[in-house]
Amino acid sequence: MELATELGGATLKQSKQNYLKVHRRLSDGIDAIDPDTYDIILIDCPPNFNVVTKTAIVASDYILIPAKPDYLSTLGIDYLQRSVTALVTDFNEYAELDNAQPGIQISPEILGVVFTMVSMYGGQPISAMRPFIAQTKRLGVPVFSTFIRENKSLFGDAPQSGVPVVLVPQSSGTYKEVLTELESLTTEFLQKIEG
Repeated sequence: MELATELGGATLKQSKQNYLKVHRRLSDGIDAIDPDTYDIILIDCPPNFNVVTKTAIVASDYILIPAKPDYLSTLGIDYLQRSVTALVTDFNEYAELDNAQPGIQISPEILGVVFTMVSMYGGQPISAMRPFIAQTKRLGVPVFSTFIRENKSLFGDAPQSGVPVVLVPQSSGTYKEVLTELESLTTEFLQKIEG
């Protein structure tokens, strides 16, 4: 709410300067951190395209899109892709006009969609989910080959206990499959950003 109130301005020039200032807030904060402190910073955003999400995109080199393979989620991917393109265009246009902050243009890359909450059968997503995965691929958005299965008993307690699933050892076969999927996702993610 506070960020949104800072977006206005008495003149067009002041509005554009405020736009840059607000949308660079998180990026400026990250730039102030010692670069040797972190290798990668992950920013979790709400599932909407508000000013908080926009500041995160401005601060990012890559965008990772978690989505459920269903009708509404896959519609949202196309909307997000168009919204990111518009944000980058507007931000860079304003940055070009603002001589006070040269070289702040952005170009975040959509790294891909990771399908989560996937119902699996026989090691594959169930047939009701496969058309939505295929539809996303047709949008031209990269899709991770790793899926994260839905498992309420394993993932359900993680937020409450504040402990990631991988740090709560269990002996079930499903737990081992979930660990393998998370390790595979991490490997695929690192390969995409490194090369």
